[in-house]
Amino acid sequence: MAGHSKWANIKHKKERADAKKGKIFSRIVKEIISAVKQGGPDPKSNAKLRLVLQKAKAANLPADNIERNIKKASSSDQADYTEMTYELYGHGGVGILVEVMTDNKNRTASDMRIATNKRGGTIASPGSVAFNFDQKGVIQLEKSVGEEDDVFLQVTDAGAEDFESTDEAYMVVTAPDQLFEVKEKIETAGLTCADASLEMIPKNSVECDEETKKSNEALIAWLEELDDVDAVFHNMQ
Repeated sequence: MAGHSKWANIKHKKERADAKKGKIFSRIVKEIISAVKQGGPDPKSNAKLRLVLQKAKAANLPADNIERNIKKASSSDQADYTEMTYELYGHGGVGILVEVMTDNKNRTASDMRIATNKRGGTIASPGSVAFNFDQKGVIQLEKSVGEEDDVFLQVTDAGAEDFESTDEAYMVVTAPDQLFEVKEKIETAGLTCADASLEMIPKNSVECDEETKKSNEALIAWLEELDDVDAVFHNMQ
């Protein structure tokens, strides 16, 4: 497998693991509500809900939380959520993708305008940034799970597309629709997965000087704090 060098920010991501988990739980809850609104509360007859429940299980979302939100979604008082991706240009030509799930598009649009007014950057036209990213499933395993060669063989047998050993962890890349299936196979093989999520992987990266980098980090941090924002991806080197 050809190696990716996409994981330079893994330490930064690990340091914010609790915040990320909160965002993941929030996102899954919204997806559960949306799936129930569209197809009903029974996963046997609702394929979308069935997939979301797989994600919930993979993320270790508590079962009582899942049940509570399925019941909540069945109420006519509960608003539905819309999934959106905002494309932005940051400082120095850096591309930024902002994944959003919202029950109020006007509020979200206002939040995006405020973010760029406060921290710079511009909102781009649809497709102008996204073309430079591929969606992939990404699974992280702690280095303690085994020797690199052994882990490589096990994750390859489980269906991984790519594999890389970094200083911090083993990174496993899958097709987006195979993420949870590959994760399950890896765990069945006896390896514990530290994290599994859908990521937008940049095809090309943009090198920035220190001042530009700090400006982009301030914009990204602002975006990540927004309630409707579930994930922010960028191609800054």
